[in-house]
Amino acid sequence: MNKPTSSVRTRIAAMAALAAAAQFAQPALAQAPTFAAIKQIDAGVLNVGYVDEGPANGPVVILLHGWPYDIHSYIDVVPLLTQAGYRVIVPHLRGYGSTRFLDANAVRNGEPAALAADVVALMDALKIDKAVLAGYDWGARTADIVAALWPQRVKGLVSVSGYLIGSQQAGKQPLPPAAELQWWYQFYFATERGQAGYEKNRHDFAKLIWQTASPQWRFDNATFDRSAASLENPDHVAITVHNYRWRLGLAAGEAKYADLEARLAQFPSITVPTITMEGDANGAPHPEPAAYAKRFTGKYKHQQLPGAIGHNLPQEAPAAFAHAVIEVGHL
Repeated sequence: MNKPTSSVRTRIAAMAALAAAAQFAQPALAQAPTFAAIKQIDAGVLNVGYVDEGPANGPVVILLHGWPYDIHSYIDVVPLLTQAGYRVIVPHLRGYGSTRFLDANAVRNGEPAALAADVVALMDALKIDKAVLAGYDWGARTADIVAALWPQRVKGLVSVSGYLIGSQQAGKQPLPPAAELQWWYQFYFATERGQAGYEKNRHDFAKLIWQTASPQWRFDNATFDRSAASLENPDHVAITVHNYRWRLGLAAGEAKYADLEARLAQFPSITVPTITMEGDANGAPHPEPAAYAKRFTGKYKHQQLPGAIGHNLPQEAPAAFAHAVIEVGHL
């Protein structure tokens, strides 16, 4: 298989050093840097806001963010990939940023199959036949699902915390008390008080999740505020609450996704080349690598990152994440 050229490796090494230095710098900026342009396109049931940077004819990478974060998790990853020759797409997921439903009466559905179908619809709208998919948190789960159900569309997969495909039946099974405690917000969202509380305090809630999920990440207010603006999407709370209620079997999905969810409930193997990643300071609930390694039946490797890296791995370790994206494309 083709390997990165020495010049590409040199550029990546140099940019990695800059990215590493940036992680420790805390400039007194009134506003954190952001992406130069957000494009919009109708795709499936959504009008999607997305970043599209890099050469138009380059190999495509689609980067998927998690909850409660946004596209700026990849603010330092994107230039590393575009300078290595990749075309990089970073969409706002449903319920974030400038992404909106085309139908005002559409169900504000947060079930996993719906988010995965959104990615396939975006690829169709952009006329992208095949891409490397990479993500963390909800983004990793979404990328996993696309790789499992539409493998012909996925050149390679980078998934933080590995195999995250689940089902309502699995979600109904009780966990040990210490594990249940980690999911406190899921039970909070199961109540009307929880939904009202998240609506009222979404920024404070999100900052608490950031702090507990990445306990050693010293992000500044400007960095948080840049992403928190995306949570002002009018559909954000409804989609978040539906996602967690659906997992517990407390909310129904849409019939059009039932067949996909039935296939996912069988925990399908992922056959595309995959790199899974985990930070050494992930404070969010996550499976152990040994528990999911056998789910990946194609070319596969796992990377455990040192250095106090938490849940938002692409933003906390952008050079390592970008390198994994490049590497998986050559497995």
